[in-house]
Amino acid sequence: MEDSSPDPTVFAAHSLPRDPRLLATVTNAYLGTRVYHDSLHVSGVYNGAGGSTHRAVLPSPLNVRLEAPARTGDQLTETFVLDTNTGSFLHTLEGPSFQASQRIYAHRTLPHVLAFRVYIKRMAPESMPIRVPLWSAFSPESPDLDLRQGPDFQGFRYLYGHTFTPEQPGRAQKEVHMLWTPVPPSLSLGKGEENRTWDFLTVVGGSQMEAQACLTEALELQARDSLYATHVQAWAQFWTGCSLDVAGPLAVRQALRSSLYYLFSALPQPGTSGHICHGLSPGGLSNGSQGECYWGHVFWDQDLWMFPNILLFHPEAARALLEYRVRTLRGALENAQALSYQGAKFAWESADSGLEVCPEDIYGAQEVHINGAVVLAFQLYYHATQDLQLFQEAGGWDVVSAVAEFWCSRVEWNAEEKKFHLRGVMPPDEYHAGVNNSVYTNVLVQNSLYFAAALARDLGQPVPDQWLVVADKIKVPFDSKWNFHPEFDGYEPGEEVKQADVILLGYPVPFSLSPDVRRRNLEIYEAVTSPRGPAMTWSMFAVGWMELKDPSRAQDLLDRSIINITEPFKVWTENADGSGAVNFLTGMGGFLQAVLFGCTGFRITCTGVTFDPLCLTGISRVCVSGIFYQGNRLNFTFCKDSVTIEVTAQTWPKAPQLEAELWPSRAQLPLLLGQKVSFPCSAGRIQRSPSSLL
Repeated sequence: MEDSSPDPTVFAAHSLPRDPRLLATVTNAYLGTRVYHDSLHVSGVYNGAGGSTHRAVLPSPLNVRLEAPARTGDQLTETFVLDTNTGSFLHTLEGPSFQASQRIYAHRTLPHVLAFRVYIKRMAPESMPIRVPLWSAFSPESPDLDLRQGPDFQGFRYLYGHTFTPEQPGRAQKEVHMLWTPVPPSLSLGKGEENRTWDFLTVVGGSQMEAQACLTEALELQARDSLYATHVQAWAQFWTGCSLDVAGPLAVRQALRSSLYYLFSALPQPGTSGHICHGLSPGGLSNGSQGECYWGHVFWDQDLWMFPNILLFHPEAARALLEYRVRTLRGALENAQALSYQGAKFAWESADSGLEVCPEDIYGAQEVHINGAVVLAFQLYYHATQDLQLFQEAGGWDVVSAVAEFWCSRVEWNAEEKKFHLRGVMPPDEYHAGVNNSVYTNVLVQNSLYFAAALARDLGQPVPDQWLVVADKIKVPFDSKWNFHPEFDGYEPGEEVKQADVILLGYPVPFSLSPDVRRRNLEIYEAVTSPRGPAMTWSMFAVGWMELKDPSRAQDLLDRSIINITEPFKVWTENADGSGAVNFLTGMGGFLQAVLFGCTGFRITCTGVTFDPLCLTGISRVCVSGIFYQGNRLNFTFCKDSVTIEVTAQTWPKAPQLEAELWPSRAQLPLLLGQKVSFPCSAGRIQRSPSSLL
């Protein structure tokens, strides 16, 4: 947007963080690792039974680092850079006579490939050889895999094996096959050579054939000197089509860019197909070994905190996340049956099968609100895409209807109140267990059932009477004396809560609240929310104050939401004291929503994407590029005085023509491809034009 120094897209330092957990990560949709870490992970490969299942560790051949040449007299400058433009991590050693660099990356379009490139350049006219040592500590062993060394393949080392223990008895053990370039103790620029480049590849597949085929593809690109170039080109294409930036503090701009990078680096390149998604865990694919970052399990974090951002920019990836829930529906059906209920109960912690793998039973049994988050993701996707195929043929309807059946079997009729109650649950506020009528959970029950009924009508399916009876009659706790929603039956104002809970009503959970009640909910719970809670909490308070048009208070909470970012590579920690999951995608997802949905006022509804922009005290302009709505790509820019919308592309066949309806005037402005439309700052809705509905 505006020139600013330093560059908000590049994060540089002259030293590494003392805590190795805070090193930058390089990931793609299939492989992930932290730089200078001895292990990497493969998407969907878990080891261990039941509650002990965790991401399997594969030894990493990328755990290599440049060292200074054994020469005296040279004053070396050392830099470490995470460059989000190229999706790579760069380490550089530079002195009067030479420059040596190592660039580490997870290939953007070849997801089975991790690589690093070493480049040595002569900086002085002398012609003596330059020898740069490589520190490496690779051991072909794993606590999770029975690994064996096989014969070399085309000069590459070969390691293969399978996990020791499947998640469920009788299930097949996962195979892993890895080929990699052997790393020498040093690299030399010969006498008279000006510069030279070396590429080191690591290729992982689920079979020997797959690994060899992926290596062959990578070598073909390498032979044309385009392996790294295609990776860079893919990232450039991504950033051209997807951007969220502000005119405001550098820290906010860096937080936006790094959050987009870390979240979307874990997803396939837009426009690619055929990738099977195994879900997104709170710490990303680079973490999740036994004992760290929730062991790589998938929570509600994916559906409620990460998904809305992904949907608005990358609908193919959003669908892939929903397909993960479809594939794990069988496990969800078994979870419900194990609890003596009908329908499907999605696991609080899910791995490969969808069966509950939370090590502590209480969370799996009581945090049933995950079902509502899963259905809300399907609901938002349906409104944004009108992708009937997912629901008619690919299992989406089975998920939505099975959750509806679960809710109807889980509630109990209370004759005295003439309401359905939901007893013995744990809300998002995990400081309170076994409560009755969590208002957040009950509103999600209502939302799930209303959506299931509406979807059934669209699909020509019968609507069970019980769905709407329960939706209409479920208790939604409200205290008329205090004019707020108590978190659950018996909650007293002043009780400490762990994290955002009631204040999620209104956004991201669609629920109509008067401004007075919305304000009271925010005021009461902001005062008692634990400062030790997870990173995503304050972003949702910020959204609430944006809805109420209080820019100063919203700005304060937005600033508070990014205190969990660590230097120098902008890695998020779950908790403000640095504990918990690292590279915490959940916190990033909440922060991105605070700007992407909070500042803009975007809400994805059945009739369009509404907007209601607000400039915060420290942010004078917001620019969003690449918004997706029903096959159209749009740019949306606003400042205090004006809004500009432009349809930049129509990416799906028969994408409808859109218009912007402004409120309260109801003026309708056609949004034609390639033409910018500007108007004074106001609320409104991006919707199909009437002509496209004919």
